[in-house]
Amino acid sequence: MAHTEKISFKQFRDKFASENDCRDYFREVRWSEGYICPKCGCKEFMYLKCRGGIYQCRNCRHQTTLTAGTIMHRTHLPLTTWFWAIYLVSRDKRGISATQLAAELELSYETAWYLLKRIRAAMGQREQKYLLSGITEMDDFYYGGPDQGGKRGRGTEQMNVMVALSKTEDGKPQFLKMQVVDDLKGTTVGAFAHSSISTGSAIQSDGYPSYRKPLAGEYDHQYSVYDPHSDILHWLHMVIDNAKTFLLGTYHGNCKKNLQMYLNEFCYRFNRRFFKNELFTRLLHVVVQSNILWVAV
Repeated sequence: MAHTEKISFKQFRDKFASENDCRDYFREVRWSEGYICPKCGCKEFMYLKCRGGIYQCRNCRHQTTLTAGTIMHRTHLPLTTWFWAIYLVSRDKRGISATQLAAELELSYETAWYLLKRIRAAMGQREQKYLLSGITEMDDFYYGGPDQGGKRGRGTEQMNVMVALSKTEDGKPQFLKMQVVDDLKGTTVGAFAHSSISTGSAIQSDGYPSYRKPLAGEYDHQYSVYDPHSDILHWLHMVIDNAKTFLLGTYHGNCKKNLQMYLNEFCYRFNRRFFKNELFTRLLHVVVQSNILWVAV
């Protein structure tokens, strides 16, 4: 089931047409080596079908479900709806809006938003689990037009976003991190760097003063005055332009309230751009390994 994007949505729905179809596949992904009690580690269980599909440990009698603890925790939606939604989210690199998902699956807008919010939360949680390393370009951009009569660029009242892009040995873009921040002060820049980039890495940036002190100690900070006609930060600015196009094209620019969530989705897709035919399987794994506590209220 690794190459789901090569089949149509109709074929996918036929493949996962029932709760049992989805439950069997979900169980293979979550417990690939068999059931293990999350409380005592016992591998023997009783399946209480009459209780809605509960697994009860034979040793300590702890009860759990397939979706317990994940972003699907205590869901009232059928697994088929979750599977079909995950497929549609993974199918198109441009993403899908709640309006589009609601129309495709014949759901209310509220239900479609519920699904997308949790799927994107799983994406964001997965992106928090690794650090960039090696040669990394770092910069910032602001999102949203200025208020009437307002100024543009750094210092604007609009939303600030820090960006870091690691590169391969031959200088090609590799992995991406984006984070909405309150300001561009040195402490903020340093906090973003430490949460996103391994210490000892080479960081390339422009000569913005707030970058210099927080990056001077634990990183090889290489900076110069930015020239739009040079190759400085070339790949990073190209990715920023793509992110803005993604936000405008799929969500029509109405993103300020949930900007971090949309940026998490963009980074997740960008970092898996070479696995186009495995995105459903990979995203389902991310959902299975997710934590409901990561979902913002």
